Amino acid sequence: MIRPDNPLIVQSDRSLMLHTVRAVLDSKGHPVRDASGQPRTEEHPRFAAARDALAAFAELEKSPDYLHTYRITPVSVWNAAALGLTTERIAEILEEYACVPVPKRVLDDIRGWITRYGQLKIERRPGADGKETFELVSQSAEALKDVLGHEAVRKLVTRDEQGRVWVDALERGTIKQALIKIGYPVEDRGGYLDGDALTIGLRGKTRGGRAFEPRPYQRMAAEAFHAGGSVAGGNGVIVLPCGAGKTVVALAVMNLVGAKTLILTTNTVAVRQWREELLDKTSLKPDDVGEYTGEQKTVAPVTITTYQMLTWRRAKSDVFEHFELFSKQNWGLVVYDEVHLLPAPVFRATADLQARRRLGLTATLVREDGKEDEVFCLIGPKRFDMPWKVLEGQGFIATATCTEVRVPLDPSAKEAYVAAGARAKFRVASENPAKIRAVELILERHRDAHVLIIGQYIEQLEQLAAHLKAPLIMGRTPNAERERLYAQFKSGEVRVLIVSKVGNFAVDLPEANVAIQISGTFGSRQEEAQRLGRILRPKSDGSAAAFYSIVTLGSRDQEFSEKRQLFLTEQGYSYEIIEAEALEARVGEKR
Repeated sequence: MIRPDNPLIVQSDRSLMLHTVRAVLDSKGHPVRDASGQPRTEEHPRFAAARDALAAFAELEKSPDYLHTYRITPVSVWNAAALGLTTERIAEILEEYACVPVPKRVLDDIRGWITRYGQLKIERRPGADGKETFELVSQSAEALKDVLGHEAVRKLVTRDEQGRVWVDALERGTIKQALIKIGYPVEDRGGYLDGDALTIGLRGKTRGGRAFEPRPYQRMAAEAFHAGGSVAGGNGVIVLPCGAGKTVVALAVMNLVGAKTLILTTNTVAVRQWREELLDKTSLKPDDVGEYTGEQKTVAPVTITTYQMLTWRRAKSDVFEHFELFSKQNWGLVVYDEVHLLPAPVFRATADLQARRRLGLTATLVREDGKEDEVFCLIGPKRFDMPWKVLEGQGFIATATCTEVRVPLDPSAKEAYVAAGARAKFRVASENPAKIRAVELILERHRDAHVLIIGQYIEQLEQLAAHLKAPLIMGRTPNAERERLYAQFKSGEVRVLIVSKVGNFAVDLPEANVAIQISGTFGSRQEEAQRLGRILRPKSDGSAAAFYSIVTLGSRDQEFSEKRQLFLTEQGYSYEIIEAEALEARVGEKR
């Protein structure tokens, strides 16, 4: 059926084109034009609903002003299937919003992927010698025959005289990696080692006397992961925006699992914030919670470490000395904070941890290295997802406005930009000196705000810090100094804080209500989401947050900025685009 008023076109290559606007028509059905003779447009009345529905099973690839492009992939469909979405429901959504018939080939691909999800299972069997044994099973003899036709799978299994397929306990993760590469996501129902028991109660009040109770969606997320302790749960990823309390979800999961827990996070500051949360909101005592970092190496019933610590080695040819932490205790749960950043060596270690419950936490499943399938098969599928705008509407995260400020390239940098190669052009444009004036204008516009300025290039940040006489936190800043500056920012003693990429992740600064991004990592969608997330904690006065991205007009910097914005656009955020002159005028009016 052709329905020209609908906003979506589904193409046979599984790309989706979603119109964000439509022409304004007069009473006779003719286009209404503005004073310059251009057709007037308005937001398509079905755009927002279609965008929200597509986000459940498709990935946004491009988001120009009038036409957003999505793509349906095997992993996006498998994650949807893990949350209960069926082929029929996906087909209904596509047909509900499509303006032309949905190609049969697309629906066949979706049906094939969903059929394959869980078609193969790993199940535990009692061994004659008392050891764990695992069988790869399927109701489809054809599916088993298909996968065993691949050498990468055959070498990881053994077959007995009855034709049953057995998987060694140590190959449980490796076989899942091999199978997903050929299009078969395995449902692992092999169960878990319980780990050493540890009672982790949740306090009714924090140590400061404030009432504490996980929010309804945090409880739902924890229960979706735990699944009553059955083999149907116990692994997977919880997707919630920054500021929505992913740490509290982990505490609720720890309460349900009731076992020794290893927590992996991004940096030492995050380690200490996790420790504070555990001691503040659970029944754990200080001796129950250990920090395993470069500064101290305490292994306790709950131990918190960093990815950097685990992947440290003296030379590239040496072993990872701290991997032994994975086996130092009988862990019943491993928590991966910011799981989208999981480094390759930890993936390899995780492949050996399939007998432990594994919880991933993230604001976005997007990985810039394309390893979403590794997260899916080794950590587990998406177990819970809550759209950012839904939580904003319920008041659990702050309302945020996003603005892209485009500034011309400073004359002093034009010669270098013209002479540079493609990669170097991005850096020259990112470090554009003209951005300093835009920062000054934004600071003047938000005189009473707590402002984070975040950037990619240290030299640029150092120059800005000297110009603004503002403190700077970067990778080589000692942890004690970082903690002192964060504390001063929280107290209001420091109003403007400049941070490098170390500020992207796991930094709890609820007072921050304005973020200014002066340079970013090429087209990193995950970084854009994390940086907006720094200011999304609800404000005590209910005020909105403001996110500014300053880019160089007509440059490689602007091109990559458009790519960085994709994930947030998918979540329902829109960027107001203004040029430097307009910003100057707005600040002038406020004066």
